Amino acid sequence: MSLEAFLRLEKIIEGSSWQVDGVINGYEAFEGNSLSTQAGIGRRFKVINCPELKGELQIESSRIMVSLLEDGYKCWFEISELLQKASLKSDWVPNLLSESEIEERIPSVLQWLQAKSTIPNKYLWGGTVGPDYDCSGLVQAAFSSQGIWLPRDAYQQEQFCEKVNFLKEDFKLLLPGDLIFFGTAESCNHVAIHIDKGNYWHSSGILHGSNGIGMNSLGGTDSISAYYQAIFRSIGRVSRCHDGTTLP
Repeated sequence: MSLEAFLRLEKIIEGSSWQVDGVINGYEAFEGNSLSTQAGIGRRFKVINCPELKGELQIESSRIMVSLLEDGYKCWFEISELLQKASLKSDWVPNLLSESEIEERIPSVLQWLQAKSTIPNKYLWGGTVGPDYDCSGLVQAAFSSQGIWLPRDAYQQEQFCEKVNFLKEDFKLLLPGDLIFFGTAESCNHVAIHIDKGNYWHSSGILHGSNGIGMNSLGGTDSISAYYQAIFRSIGRVSRCHDGTTLP
């Protein structure tokens, strides 16, 4: 281990705040390869669980639990990645935009989505930084590209948004940038971003989707649109920014 890495390791303590300087994968647990999220350059996080570190071998295989500060999301980082791709910073303060400021930025959110759809990509569970995304990772990345932070997971995004009363096929009630939620009667498991007239962008998987970013419609007759119409749940409007508190 280099002297620089050793000195940085000494500062990895519970409660310390850091900034991501390169893409870091966030895992669901202390062990295993299940990706939970990703943190891109500029993301901030706080260490909330740090095991005792002894020796280079353990450092190479150990993880710490962190809370990503912009959305309160908890995951596990590899310590070896943190030493290479993060730097110690002071405490983070959220930038809470007003509802009107968010509304002004929605066209840029949709332009960002249009641009990302032209880059070769595939569906990736936990994908948040691109070019490969999962559904809620794409939504979060699109809004955060314009400084609008949302929760990480689809069910959290549904709870976070302002509910829009919507009757199917009455697309006049929908605005560009509204979020469309899908799933079962009990839970939300998919999310898309409305463009206009019921058309939406989303990142869908192989089984019932296009294996990546695609455009479908609430009124469409293609197989993907029809599948998601059958599991439609609700519409939500983004009217506030996440303040970094941890959500259930």
